[in-house]
Amino acid sequence: MSIMCAGCPYCPEDEGKAKRKRKQKKDAASTQLKGNKLKPDDHVVALTGNPNTGKSTVFNALTGMHQHTGNWPGKTVATAEGRYEYDEKGFVLVDLPGTYSLLSHSQEEEIASDFVINGGAECVVVVCESVCLERNLILVQQVMELHDKVIICVNLMDEAKRHGISVCFDDISEKLGVPVIGTSAAKGEGLDELRKLIEDVCEGRVESHPKRIICTQDEDGDTRMNMMRGTTQKESDFAAIRMVYRAEEISRETVFDSGDTPAEKRQKTMDKIFMGRWGILIMLAVLFFVFWFTLAGADWLTDPLQWCFDKIYIWNDETGMGLHYLVDLSQQTRWGGWYYIAVVLIDGGYLVATKVIAVMLPPMAIFFPLFTLLEDFGYLPRVAFRLDNAFRKCGACGKQSLTMCMGFGCNAAGVVGCRIIDSERERKIAILTNNFVPCNGRFPTLMLIIGFLLEQIFKSSFGSWFVSSLLSTVVLLVVVVIGVLITFGVSKGLSSTMLKGEPSSFVLELPPFRRPMFGRVIVRSIWDRTIKVLGRAVEVALPAGILIGILSVIPFRDSTVIVGIANALNGIGTVMGFGGSEGFGGILGGTLLLAFILGLPANEIVIPIAVMILSMSTSGGYVSMVTGMGDSDITSILVNAGMTWKTCISLMTFSLLHWPCATTILSVKNELNSWKWAGLSALIPSVCGVAACLVLNWGILWWI
Repeated sequence: MSIMCAGCPYCPEDEGKAKRKRKQKKDAASTQLKGNKLKPDDHVVALTGNPNTGKSTVFNALTGMHQHTGNWPGKTVATAEGRYEYDEKGFVLVDLPGTYSLLSHSQEEEIASDFVINGGAECVVVVCESVCLERNLILVQQVMELHDKVIICVNLMDEAKRHGISVCFDDISEKLGVPVIGTSAAKGEGLDELRKLIEDVCEGRVESHPKRIICTQDEDGDTRMNMMRGTTQKESDFAAIRMVYRAEEISRETVFDSGDTPAEKRQKTMDKIFMGRWGILIMLAVLFFVFWFTLAGADWLTDPLQWCFDKIYIWNDETGMGLHYLVDLSQQTRWGGWYYIAVVLIDGGYLVATKVIAVMLPPMAIFFPLFTLLEDFGYLPRVAFRLDNAFRKCGACGKQSLTMCMGFGCNAAGVVGCRIIDSERERKIAILTNNFVPCNGRFPTLMLIIGFLLEQIFKSSFGSWFVSSLLSTVVLLVVVVIGVLITFGVSKGLSSTMLKGEPSSFVLELPPFRRPMFGRVIVRSIWDRTIKVLGRAVEVALPAGILIGILSVIPFRDSTVIVGIANALNGIGTVMGFGGSEGFGGILGGTLLLAFILGLPANEIVIPIAVMILSMSTSGGYVSMVTGMGDSDITSILVNAGMTWKTCISLMTFSLLHWPCATTILSVKNELNSWKWAGLSALIPSVCGVAACLVLNWGILWWI
């Protein structure tokens, strides 16, 4: 008995709906993917292939562009276009999302299949992996059924050589009726021959006559797709089985394996280590090392970077020269409104934006290259494999583990990465729960709180920086594991209530371990990820800084508006466990809660805002955003405000579970095209955070 999904093309009652949906996808393909020609006589070429075949590397090598490549499935979740010239002719190359089948149901992969049919490509290049050619030939046959001019590019031939594998291109070409060429794109081998072959096929000098087994030459593209899908599940299964058997036969007759080579033996040994009984412990150890190296390195880089920004703000402590001099000058000369404008733009916008850069850039500049190296090495797919069973038990998709890992760098990037999940229901679950893993923006806050907590528990600071960093990382790892467990719990809750459904199966390729291309990976990860994410954070942090500056200069009673708001929120913050020691009578609870609210644009500015408000409340007037302060100075201000280890526990809990930043919320809205889901993405973690703080403060911690 076959279980059909809603909107399945085989269900008679949903046939009209399915047709309308396919028409919408086709219209989307026609509007989004046209292969923009620079010159009228340019040739449009589509580039497709299975994930992890080096397709994006081929694209980069041919066009000279720098789309990010990685060694895990689903890296290209959107399309990219590039242009190159060869033999005085122009070629527009369209890099389609990596897919195992053109019959998939994800939005990006349906658009890819529609582009092959209706996108106007004169030629389709299918990139295959030499080591796993049999599996790749299934997609090759599907493309051959839909397009008349097809080129098979067998990539990663250098790996095939290391594994003792040889491929007979002429025999494959004869059996399939299309030209075949071998390349090693990462080393630049075979690319000129590929450019020449693309030109010859587009201009008809090399013939491509696909030997189809389902369609004929007479049908149009849509009819061919419908023939592959079949009118019943039985017809579709029969067509797929024929392609699988044909791929097995061709691979058996054209691919020759000389047996276990040293490289093959190393692969098996490493898989036994990473996928064996100690796999979970190794995964935690890798995560620990990444966090420790990131945070320890960031400690060394943040202070010098902040010093540079502080020197721009106040160049000379004696003369006061610097940007802040404009604030003092406007105040001394009584320029009226210019004083408030200077405070808002300099003490608000500049200090908040530079604080975000100083706090966010160093950990991202370390974390993203490490994360990308793990991708390139081939370890992340194995993490997904280890976590797949847990996510399936929660009614979610195993691919969610990959997007969760991306969330450690940036939750907004993790949300966008959820495009690799085919099922809309499971994609929504992954998006709504991505915020439960702390991003780079929350790491500095968590580490400051953890350092304060350890000093409170051990009643002294640690003499050894190394011991202190190790203990802090251990606590951070515990917090991260708690976040992952909460992700499982909330995913289970969503899949059992508002997003009910059966977990879908998915194909997860375990690619071979590869030596990372360190130089290229580091440069591209810093440029493609670090700079872009940092740019988005500054875009939203700058307006937030201006708002903070406005609230900081408007007088209210004996202080300013921002202090008045903190005082109004103090009762709520104290109930949540943010209040200080008894007898202090300050506004620590309201200050920390307001700092989280004003930190919506960027999580990095939560602690600086809190310290600024506390300084104002004691001085009775305006105090600029904290400059020239290290962690010890900030800790002293928090201690004087009455902060205790119980406050730290509640603060860490809420920092882990509170609403996502504005960039992430906007990313959710863009991905799901709905403010309702964007609101839920903020509401769900906020409810979890408030509930957890109440349980801790009035339950567990109340008895201690």
